[in-house]
Amino acid sequence: MKTLRTTSENPDFQKLVKQLDAYLAVMDGDEHAFYHQYNKIDLLKNCVVIFDNDEAVACGAIKEMDSKSMEVKRMFTLPEKRGKGLASLILKELETWAKELGYEKTVLETGKRQVEAVALYNKCVYKVIPNYGQYIGVENSICFEKELE
Repeated sequence: MKTLRTTSENPDFQKLVKQLDAYLAVMDGDEHAFYHQYNKIDLLKNCVVIFDNDEAVACGAIKEMDSKSMEVKRMFTLPEKRGKGLASLILKELETWAKELGYEKTVLETGKRQVEAVALYNKCVYKVIPNYGQYIGVENSICFEKELE
């Protein structure tokens, strides 16, 4: 396994995000257009891709939310590679990077129907917070945060 810090211009990151978007279109159903508008990747400067034998298999990104917080975005692992701890590795790398950049916490939003994602964030010691920003009042959204140590 190899981990790469990159930007959203990386073609391997873009390829994984296309697969993520196709997956979310099915999972989110009628709500997909709402969520999709907040998931543009053209300006992401802090992206991580994990490779297994030169194949991009998992990704994630962070972007500044405010002077103290980075928002975790675009977390995805290829379905056939799930259950091997790759999402936890991506998340840990993103947290480390955020801390190196001087941020105090990471925050994120996921859908309640994304049960694997909710389980991941609980396992990685994220705590549920009130929905923030565009997710306030959105029934399917659940928001988390983690103080960086």
